[in-house]
Amino acid sequence: MKKHGPICFLFTLILVGFLHPVRAQSDLLPMPQKVSWQNGILDLRQGITLEGDTSGIDRELYLLSEVMKANRIPFSYAKNRSAPRSTVLNLTLNARNMREKKESYRLTISTTGITVAASTKSGLYYGLQTLKQLITAQGTVPFCSIEDEPAFPWRAFLVDVGRNYQPLEMLKEQIDIMAQYKLNVFHFHFTEDIAWRLSSKRYPGLTDSTNMTRWAGQSYTEQEFRELIKYCSDRHITFLPEIDMPGHSAAFHRFFGVDMQSDSGMVFLKELLHEFANTYPGLPYLHIGGDEVKITNPNFMGEMTRYVESLGFKTLGWDPGGNLMPQTIRQLWMGGPKAIEPDGALIYIDSKHLYINHMDPLETVTTLFYRQIGEQKKAHKNLWGATLCVWPDRAVSAPEDMFLQNAVYPAMLTFAERIWQGGGLAGWKANIQPVDQEENLSFSSFEKRLLQHKEKFFKNLPFPYVKHSHITWELIGPFPNEGKLTQAFSIEKQAFDSTIVPTYHITGGTVILRHWWADVIQGVLAQPQTNTTWYARTKIWSDSIGYQPFWIGFGNLSRSYASDSPTKDTWDNLHSAIQVNGKWIEPPIWRQPGLKGNLEKPLLDEGYTFRQPQQIYLNKGWNHVLIKLPVGSFAGRSWDNPNKWMFTFVPYR
Repeated sequence: MKKHGPICFLFTLILVGFLHPVRAQSDLLPMPQKVSWQNGILDLRQGITLEGDTSGIDRELYLLSEVMKANRIPFSYAKNRSAPRSTVLNLTLNARNMREKKESYRLTISTTGITVAASTKSGLYYGLQTLKQLITAQGTVPFCSIEDEPAFPWRAFLVDVGRNYQPLEMLKEQIDIMAQYKLNVFHFHFTEDIAWRLSSKRYPGLTDSTNMTRWAGQSYTEQEFRELIKYCSDRHITFLPEIDMPGHSAAFHRFFGVDMQSDSGMVFLKELLHEFANTYPGLPYLHIGGDEVKITNPNFMGEMTRYVESLGFKTLGWDPGGNLMPQTIRQLWMGGPKAIEPDGALIYIDSKHLYINHMDPLETVTTLFYRQIGEQKKAHKNLWGATLCVWPDRAVSAPEDMFLQNAVYPAMLTFAERIWQGGGLAGWKANIQPVDQEENLSFSSFEKRLLQHKEKFFKNLPFPYVKHSHITWELIGPFPNEGKLTQAFSIEKQAFDSTIVPTYHITGGTVILRHWWADVIQGVLAQPQTNTTWYARTKIWSDSIGYQPFWIGFGNLSRSYASDSPTKDTWDNLHSAIQVNGKWIEPPIWRQPGLKGNLEKPLLDEGYTFRQPQQIYLNKGWNHVLIKLPVGSFAGRSWDNPNKWMFTFVPYR
């Protein structure tokens, strides 16, 4: 971050409406590639009449009817027009000049009606999803002309049900959100060390409760799996199953009593794969895993890959991983940013730093918004796209907890914006960019759209995100603490003395001074020092006196590490603290204080998004906020208790 002079930074309401046309319905997400807004609106309250050839587009017509029903707009076909003054809607398939753009569409709204044109059914489907977003609560749509196509053809979302089971209706809900925001691959990870969660007629004991170490007895029947595949297909989403091999296979080993890489293990695995292919025909891909395992049989991956291909599948595997064959699509998951150049024979899917289980909820949106896929602006022959992953390794008390501990839906929408739009910044960003940079303004603009969608489409769904791009801080330090994290400094009594010059100006409700992956993700501090204490200060305005709710947090425990819970009477293991109007705010009364980290012990209230907001007493007018941020060693107590030097402070509203 750049240094600045002594400027008083305040909580203020930033009005960013000027960044887009003054129409609530123009807050599209993902934002189309080309939009031309015209003056005027089309009133749909008299109904919509569909004209033209509608043969073969049943899925698109179903979406259209559901959109009209949700908005209470009468819908009919030309041959039985319900209202003479209804708006004409024309769906045009095989549109000219669009044959090479499989997912592109054109949407035109004018005095003559609405036209959606595309060369494929998926293009029509996406055009109708955009139309859905344009409809206001008053039943109107703006005059506009939209030409749109994705920057990347592979826009995937991964759900791990091997570790933590999710019921079918919850999966369908996520698939519906994927479809609404134009994601098109559902990566389903259902085999794990913990459990194998797909029933097998040949080996029914594989999914017996005695063979599962978590969510015992919870698996998917053949009928449920078929239903899931069809549910994806009906929404132009490719269903990508993953049968992890030879790693993450302890459940396989428990049941069969052999290692997957052994000769007998390979026989059993081939039987399962043959049954899978015959039971669920027509799937184009099968993910074969290959990661986090010692390859003891050098012939395993090659033989299994050839066998899977003989069953009709194209294979994907994790990279780094086992000795994948050249034709297997590589899904990148480890290592820092590295450009994927358009050369060579290998095809890549990017999942590096796209694991939201490692991200603070507010950081999630920031990071994904700035993220550049494969360090490229758009796809090429060797880079198809990316997969957003939810890997909650740690057990949860209820499936719903995953959506509060991880910002699943805010992440999905932000990822959808980036992978459809393309672009982004090189390298990985953890914080909102400085106020004097264009990227700060673009984030504020996106955040406005994101919150519009939260209000319009997610009222009854978990959406752990609030506006925070308007929050600005002055960062002051460093103060040497000699490893004494509780050491006090004089600034705590005179923090708002105008003679104290800040070192940095920073923006955001979540601020990361030093990431636990500091070698690849830059925090606020360019050269952070151990055994130092920093302070962040701001002022907030309140129209009235009394208690108000805030999200407050430090450290952000990963949902994949066996991290310890905060001890009694502390906010975190660094002795971070917060002061409002000169009074120190007491930390929460933790439900499991000092719990030693254990992947089988669910987190209960350790994160600010899954506990009640902190009630803070504010004065009428300006209120002073001071955050104390000590650090000793950057290493942390253990590898699964890393020090992510950061804080979150934001009004919950």
